[in-house]
Amino acid sequence: MEEAVASGVKEIVLVTSQYKRAIEDYFDRTFELEAILERRNDTKRLDQVQALFGMANIYAVRQGEQKGLGHAVLMAKGIVGNEPFAVMLPDDVYVAAKKPVLRQLLDVHERHGASVLALSEVAKEDVTRYGIVKAAKAGVGLHKITGVVEKPKMEQAPSRLASMGRYILHPRIFEILEKQKPGAIGEIQLAEAIDTLSREQAVYGLEYQATLLDAGTPLGLLKASVQMALEREDTRDDIRAYLKDLLRKR
Repeated sequence: MEEAVASGVKEIVLVTSQYKRAIEDYFDRTFELEAILERRNDTKRLDQVQALFGMANIYAVRQGEQKGLGHAVLMAKGIVGNEPFAVMLPDDVYVAAKKPVLRQLLDVHERHGASVLALSEVAKEDVTRYGIVKAAKAGVGLHKITGVVEKPKMEQAPSRLASMGRYILHPRIFEILEKQKPGAIGEIQLAEAIDTLSREQAVYGLEYQATLLDAGTPLGLLKASVQMALEREDTRDDIRAYLKDLLRKR
């Protein structure tokens, strides 16, 4: 959320399910809590609660079945409409020294008017975990994409440049996803749709400048939480003192 808002995004669509209602509730107003904080004259926490609600316009749609990332993206079509849009996978958390990763992609999109993927060069043994792009150099850290292969075998990978968890996509992707047949395990893959899109119009990839924190596992989420707490001005001193004290006692 903070990355999106810091990048200038003001309209955000959450794709959730019946088991993730807490995500929607988190961004809703809590009038009872606000009233309690106001009675207690706890202006600091009241400002924090109200700032969260006012960060952006939040919409939520349900993905009734887990049918792949492409299907999840398609769920947002009714809200997004015929406009370019960003996709942000919450399991991928980025720490950028300067511009947020999404803002880096938006800068490329604004220059070229095209779809843009976040890219990172991965080790050979890791190419089977990602969508790997076929691309030609188009500038410093910038590539013109001509194809995407989802989780290829190492010997069949067109490069070691992997598509990561941030995308700026042309609305044409919705039409492609609607016509795309599910794969072998019944999922609609976004990588396959982007591969089709790259043969119809320009698609770029940018090797982003940031550190990726993988919050997709319990341990990864714990590590990402600690590191992000150390990055934030309002928490870094307290969490640093806590960790020092904890390690001293061990």
